[in-house]
Amino acid sequence: MAKLKLSGVRKAYGATVALSRGDLEIETGEVHVLIGANGSGKSTLCKIVAGVVKPDAGEVLLDGQPMAVSGPQAARALGIGIFYQELSLAAHRTVAENICLPDMPVRGGVFVDQSALSARAARYAALFADVAGDDFDADGPVDALRADQRQLVEIMKALASEAPVLIFDEPTSALDRAQVERFFQILRGLRQEGRAIVFISHRMDEIFEIGDRVTVIRDGETVGTRRIAETNPAEVVEMMVGARSALAAEPVAEAASFRGETLLGVDGLSGPGFRDISLRVARGEVLGLGGLHGQGQSALLKALFGALATSGEATLDGVALSNATPRQAIRSGLAYVSGDRGRDGVIHGRPIIENVTPIHFLLKGLQIARPAPLREKALAALKTLNTRFAGLSLPINSLSGGNQQKVVIARWLIDRPRVLLLDDPTKGIDLSAKADLFALIRKLASEGMGIVLYSSEDAELLANSDRILVFNGGRVTRELRGEERTRFNLTQAAYEAAR
Repeated sequence: MAKLKLSGVRKAYGATVALSRGDLEIETGEVHVLIGANGSGKSTLCKIVAGVVKPDAGEVLLDGQPMAVSGPQAARALGIGIFYQELSLAAHRTVAENICLPDMPVRGGVFVDQSALSARAARYAALFADVAGDDFDADGPVDALRADQRQLVEIMKALASEAPVLIFDEPTSALDRAQVERFFQILRGLRQEGRAIVFISHRMDEIFEIGDRVTVIRDGETVGTRRIAETNPAEVVEMMVGARSALAAEPVAEAASFRGETLLGVDGLSGPGFRDISLRVARGEVLGLGGLHGQGQSALLKALFGALATSGEATLDGVALSNATPRQAIRSGLAYVSGDRGRDGVIHGRPIIENVTPIHFLLKGLQIARPAPLREKALAALKTLNTRFAGLSLPINSLSGGNQQKVVIARWLIDRPRVLLLDDPTKGIDLSAKADLFALIRKLASEGMGIVLYSSEDAELLANSDRILVFNGGRVTRELRGEERTRFNLTQAAYEAAR
């Protein structure tokens, strides 16, 4: 009998179906790998088991009995422990407090038992003592730790639950090789103890090193399960993306007449989240940045725009760029559009016209502008993207998400940049808005603009990029051009071991 079994589990958020048919069966004493492309439904499935998300349909059985979970606390009481991909640490609490946070030891029913807390935390911190770093201190605050150390604390917290069922959602993404090896030693010990472990990873080498079986989810549906010893990476990738023959013919971007003239050059660029990046963007070219989310693509774009400190060299038309700040990058001819418009794009509470024109004011050094010419420029830019709005004086928040993003993009069209950096620009916008955006991208490229596009949706990259650089572990591991630009190759490169 399976320790944990999910059958026909479904979850939708309004019209968006996150999981249409989730099936998963975990045995006692196994490490069961769950794998799928970005947005396939892996994390949703795990959150359902952990009680964070309530399914709309389907059945969840624990030890053969229906598992009715009212929330995370109820799931923990049933013996479910989870490591979250988005770390859930309390930044201003100590490492020891975070490790014990789900079940703080108390005395007298009220006060935290500091002695018991320290002893419990020390037990789990000792598991990683020789790989956590000399500066790792269980009595220190979490917000003083490096990214890899915070990830280790999250792992310790999951282990401290002592749960019979443990779920690890991409636990190794920020760890170095020595830390991963130690973690795998621990997982093997837990497997021998009879724990049931779900392991999500985007690293194919890890999957085949630690897993017993692998279940693949594609587009919200479970498509199959294989024993690791009886499959291979190519078969797993085919399950993730579909039959290889069906993926051979991808849209090929139209060649631009400007191709061959290097506009943007990058040599040996390194920064937070990426290292040793070299690339060329030609006039009229759309260069795609592929790979799984968080592999350095967004960090590179922010660095080129002057938002992150870097080492290395970048040139524009052969002239060295010294983009220490976004203001300098803008004046050099670079533009940046973020998919997180709420944080990096929209000026909340202000009129649409103020959201369209700030770059124009900066470039022209305007202190006061004449309203009529300014309105004319704003309207022309918004019209280019088929933006729907009732009046320029209305607040930006009165628009739909897609139209807000169009406003953010339109601000760069009044004074055309030479290079447009697009950081997952269609995140959270509808299909019509996406179509308008990509039509504009191709038009701008045909006029000689250089465009660098990162998208978390493989189909967008394949349909709109002339070349694709695949990122893995903060580095470019493969370049796809021409007939190599297929979903199979893109997925395979994203999941193969980073070099």
